Amino acid sequence: MKEKKELQSTPSIWRNGRFRRMFAAHTAASFGDWFDAIAIQVLVAYRWEADPMMIALIPVVMALPGLLLGSIAGTLADRVHKAQLMIVCDAAIALLTLAILAVPGPAWLLPLLGLRAAAGVFQMPSQQGLTRTVVASDDLFRATSLNGLVNQASKVAGPLLGAMTLTVLSPQACIILNALLRLCSGLLLWPLRGIGPTLVSTDQQAVAAGQQGKSAAHTAPEADEAKMREEHVHASRFFNQWREGWAFLWRSRMLLHTLIFGLFGLIAILMIDYQFPTLLRVLAPGNESLLGWLVSAIGAGAVGCMLVLNRLNRISAGWGLGGGYVLVGGAIAALGWAQPGTGLPVLLMIGAVLGVGNGLYIITQNYILQAKTPADMVGRVFGIQSTVIGAIMVVCPLAGGVLIRIAGAGTAFVWIGMTVGILGLAGLLLQSVIWRESLADSSLTTEQNADLA
Repeated sequence: MKEKKELQSTPSIWRNGRFRRMFAAHTAASFGDWFDAIAIQVLVAYRWEADPMMIALIPVVMALPGLLLGSIAGTLADRVHKAQLMIVCDAAIALLTLAILAVPGPAWLLPLLGLRAAAGVFQMPSQQGLTRTVVASDDLFRATSLNGLVNQASKVAGPLLGAMTLTVLSPQACIILNALLRLCSGLLLWPLRGIGPTLVSTDQQAVAAGQQGKSAAHTAPEADEAKMREEHVHASRFFNQWREGWAFLWRSRMLLHTLIFGLFGLIAILMIDYQFPTLLRVLAPGNESLLGWLVSAIGAGAVGCMLVLNRLNRISAGWGLGGGYVLVGGAIAALGWAQPGTGLPVLLMIGAVLGVGNGLYIITQNYILQAKTPADMVGRVFGIQSTVIGAIMVVCPLAGGVLIRIAGAGTAFVWIGMTVGILGLAGLLLQSVIWRESLADSSLTTEQNADLA
């Protein structure tokens, strides 16, 4: 296959007009999601007073599409026009978000959240692949950290604005705002719809193979047979590319160990990820705005961390992944030890520490997955990641709900926080073993990884 022309790095990534559009669209979607997330959690935990098991079902139904469709979505993202797929997903998410306004309770909410999550499964690998397509190798770390910065910045402003909207208006207003911002995201991506898929030449070969079997003298049955052969070629190539993604991941020590390390941490974290309202109901009964404040503090810590990383433009895998988990685990355990009446400044400080650890981990992991993956494999690798996360999210939130019922929210948070912290400490102490590659690969710098594109 003919190699595409290498993109050239620019003095400032903001001179890349395509990236600016992607960044703006990602910002709109991320802020909208946090308006929505706070509103839904307030509805379920405070207004509908759902128990921990019902709350645990929310991430489960949102994870099932990732489990069932993650690898397929990643393979599809490598074959189609990525911006077009993202636009379709934005439109679907906007419509399904508006449909939430009509639900009367949690049982009706769950199916809609599952369908909306399915659209997001197809969008995530498309965004990662499009970033890899429009950004030069030397700018990839900054692009990754800026995208992560948006995710975390939205945790600061989104929950605060959502809490203000809840105070003045209602959860329904937050849901409408999310739908509008999703439409804005699609409109911003519209000028990028012509960017072709990475595997254009492969598709052209498949089409050519089908066309060779046709001629002007074909009868209708012969044309149908040729069409069936063409469809078989496409299906066969699709399956082969999906299989190649898993084979590549299995051969890459750095990628495989990064995903496995993240998997063990997520197993613990996802047990309580959606149970923060359950804990906060104990610490401050009736204070609905506390959830927004805590999530904002987490986002602020992550934003500060990512700003520092963006300036340094480097971090080792062990300190980023292992150190991130140490901070996340310590903060979760500290929240579990907190007692009713704990001051807001203390809770916000704990949240900020959790955010710093989260920022360290996310930026390091995403950069490893992008920099160590060829451009035509990025969608498949992130699709596999979605499948793995979807698999553990089917079980872990329910296990967390059971644990909270048995031991209580505070004790569950302490146990899980200590588990994550110990895992992070092991990553720090054993980083030379877990992420052992050549010396040039041990530090995540754009200069050292420019040849990996």
